[in-house]
Amino acid sequence: MKTFGLTIVLSLFLVTALPANSADNDTELRGPDAFSDIEDDTERARAMFGEAGKVIQHPRCVNCHPKGDSPRQGMAMELHEPPVRRGPANFGVTGMRCFTCHNPENVAAGGVPGNPAWHLAPKSQAWYGKSLGEICEQIKDTERNGGMSMDELVEHMAEDSLVGWGWEPGGDREPVPGDWETFGNLIAAWADAGAHCPAP
Repeated sequence: MKTFGLTIVLSLFLVTALPANSADNDTELRGPDAFSDIEDDTERARAMFGEAGKVIQHPRCVNCHPKGDSPRQGMAMELHEPPVRRGPANFGVTGMRCFTCHNPENVAAGGVPGNPAWHLAPKSQAWYGKSLGEICEQIKDTERNGGMSMDELVEHMAEDSLVGWGWEPGGDREPVPGDWETFGNLIAAWADAGAHCPAP
């Protein structure tokens, strides 16, 4: 349902969500083969997770893993406008649910990103302000990752469409580095090598 008020909200979102010029960011993502010469499993796993960190710590991902109750947006990772809140199930509060503005797919005309499961990551999965090592330990911890086993975590990273949105964010948004298949392969190879984490 479109109304004049909603059009204004969507326009505000578009203005604040577009990224600044970030041509100096590393857009390449090396696959597992690039680390095959590292013989020690621990060091190879750490190196691969470090490479995957180009995606994990990119604003496209971290914006929806905030430490508080408000998502962030844009490459500058500013607080979401309009000022929405997490809500009890991470899908927004009554009257301002995520799907009020976010459709099952990106809306080119309004510049609003979308996905069928658009929502915030739970607080236990907050990444904002954390080192890559801290995030690594966090995503392996079944008490903080939603009870996912390592196999389920790999599947989530490689097949969940909300993760995949990072490579097709729509509008003029900068996608996360590399491609989704390479990222999924990196996470799988990291797990196979023992899922060791970089230093916190």
